Amino acid sequence: MKYKERLADGARVFETSLPVQWADIDVAGIMYFAAYLRFAERAEMELFGELGFPYDSVFETYSFWLPRVHLEAEYHAPALMNDVLRMRTNIEHVGASSLRWRTVVFNERTQQAGAEFLFTVACMDRETHGSRRLPENIRNVFLSCLPPVTPPCA
Repeated sequence: MKYKERLADGARVFETSLPVQWADIDVAGIMYFAAYLRFAERAEMELFGELGFPYDSVFETYSFWLPRVHLEAEYHAPALMNDVLRMRTNIEHVGASSLRWRTVVFNERTQQAGAEFLFTVACMDRETHGSRRLPENIRNVFLSCLPPVTPPCA
């Protein structure tokens, strides 16, 4: 399936890169489809860190988890060992207790998108395991990443 750009004008973009390693490829010498998810999760970790909420402390500090409640994946083109993949992540929705972001994995060698992922996570209290609102300061930072809203035409 050919990649279709979905990045909204004015959306804040977060990028990080990783090389494809031996452990990421299958017997055919191409990147195994599930390995792409590990790259997208690395982009997630970098996103939170860049926003000031590093994964090594944010969940303990605010006493919450962000389990995935929905994940969509599309695969567009293969990657090979030693290809450098650039993950581009942008926030698409911020709710009271959920977040949705898209990560597109671009191959630097081919200049093509290899895969894209749409993550939806829900805020869960660490103690009760029940739903809870996102911490207000975290929610506000994520809201600031959304593209500006264009008013409707009169």
